[in-house]
Amino acid sequence: MQNDNIFGKIEFVRNNRAKYIVVKITATGLKVTLPPNKTQNDAWQFIEENKTKILSKQEKQKTKSTNILNENERIKTLTFEISLLRVERENIFFRLKNGLLTIEIPATTDCSCEDVQMHFWEGIKYFLRKEAKRVLPERVEFLAKKFGFVFSDVKIQSSKTRWGSCSGKKSINLSFYLMFLPQEFIDYVILHELCHTKEMNHSTKFWQWMDKVTDGQSATLRHEVKIFKMPKIY
Repeated sequence: MQNDNIFGKIEFVRNNRAKYIVVKITATGLKVTLPPNKTQNDAWQFIEENKTKILSKQEKQKTKSTNILNENERIKTLTFEISLLRVERENIFFRLKNGLLTIEIPATTDCSCEDVQMHFWEGIKYFLRKEAKRVLPERVEFLAKKFGFVFSDVKIQSSKTRWGSCSGKKSINLSFYLMFLPQEFIDYVILHELCHTKEMNHSTKFWQWMDKVTDGQSATLRHEVKIFKMPKIY
């Protein structure tokens, strides 16, 4: 690990299966993966050659939602709110009760540390999945009955790149990260996948179905879901 005045903390990692130098933007700086035939000097040369591009990506990262979890920052999900509490203890403890996920942390914990944030999120993801399994299949069933759709089952997954999908066998897959969205947006995603049980594409007929089940608001909802500001997830 090296500290740099321009890029921040730079972590160099050797990966014998890597073929190229890879630079990843982190919360505190850069993580640089080195293949077997490259040195740190090669990596520094690569960073300097791509300085403008890397700095641009770091700036974009800063402008995204950057909720660093600490005792002054709360994050809401569909069914619970996340709160940090500094206490006199030696380890990190999670407790979900009455709609509040309390993360108890040792008084001296540095919340800006990436490893600490990752620890927080491992616990949060556990409860996100648990709550998603509790409420999302029930919501799918409700909306399917309301609009006359038929599906086979609902699976809860951890995808960060897709809110949901529908298989040819009418199995609905939903990401547990949907729990960060308001109910209206969650319903839009669920209805989107249910409409795929009728049309396995994004044809005109598909969007006609979407307008039918959203009172003609599918285009607006689609845009609002796309620009929804998510918390920074590790």
